[in-house]
Amino acid sequence: MKKYLPYLNILGAAACWGCIGLFNRFLMRAGMGAANIVVIRNFGGLVLLTLIFALRERSVFHVKAKHLPIFFGTGVVSMVFFTLCYFKCQELCSLAVSAILLYTAPAMVVLMSAAVFRERITRKKILALALALLGCSFVTGVWSGDASVTAAGVLFGLGAGFLYALYSIFAPFGLRHYTPFTVVYWTFVFGGLGSLFLLDAGEMRTVFADGRMVLVALGLIVISTVLPYLLYTNGLARVESGKASILASLEPVVASFVGILAFGEPVSLMVFLGLGCILACVYVLR
Repeated sequence: MKKYLPYLNILGAAACWGCIGLFNRFLMRAGMGAANIVVIRNFGGLVLLTLIFALRERSVFHVKAKHLPIFFGTGVVSMVFFTLCYFKCQELCSLAVSAILLYTAPAMVVLMSAAVFRERITRKKILALALALLGCSFVTGVWSGDASVTAAGVLFGLGAGFLYALYSIFAPFGLRHYTPFTVVYWTFVFGGLGSLFLLDAGEMRTVFADGRMVLVALGLIVISTVLPYLLYTNGLARVESGKASILASLEPVVASFVGILAFGEPVSLMVFLGLGCILACVYVLR
C-alpha cells in the first residue's frame, strides 16, 4: 500500500481540483469576478495554512533566503501568472479549447523533467500522455465542433499550460531541502501576497454580505486549494514530475462529473470515453 500512496495522493489532488467549479459557479453567480476568486484561493489558503502551521508545525516558517526564488516560482509564476493566462484564454477561446491547451502541461513537464532532472522519456510515458490528452479532449467536448479559437487565445492557453507545468519543475528543487508542508506554505506566501494586486475590495464586500458565500469561499479554500496542493506536493516528493503531471489529468473528468451531479449538466458518452482513457493512463503508469 505504501508503494501506491503517493499515486493516490496525486489522484486525490486532481479530484479536489476537479471540484473547483462547484464553488466557482456559486461565487460567480453571486457576482464575484475571476480575479477576486484568485485572491480568495491564494490569500485565503495562505491565512488558513498560517493558522494550521502556527498551531502544529512551526518549522515550516523557517527557510533560507537563498531558496526564496524557488517559492517565487511556485507561488507567483505557477499560481498567479498561470491563473491570469488561463482566464484570459477562456475569454478569447471556448472553454473546451482552453482546457485542452491547459492540458498540454503534462507533455511539457515530461520534456522539461527529462532536460532538468534527467527523467527518462519511456514508451509508457508517451502512451500515458496520449491517453491523457485524448481523454481530456473527449471530456471537454472539443470534438463537438462548437469550439472557438483565436491566435491570441492559443498563445495564452499554451502559456497557461507552460506556467502550470512549472510547478512540477520548481517544487522538486524545494523538496530537496524542505518538507512538502514547507514547500506548500511558502508557495502560498508568494502566491497569496502576489494575488492581492488583483483584489477588488468593493466587489468582495458586496458578495460576502451574503453569509452563505463565506461558506462557499471556505469550501473553495479548503477542498479545492489547500488540500490538493498538500496532497500533490506530498506525492511529488516520491513520484517523478512527469508521471505526477500526467496522473493529474484526472481533474477534468472529475470536473465533468461535478457538473453532471451538482448542476444537472447533460450526461455525455464522451465523458465516459474520457474517463476510460484517463483510467487507462493511470493503469499504464502504475
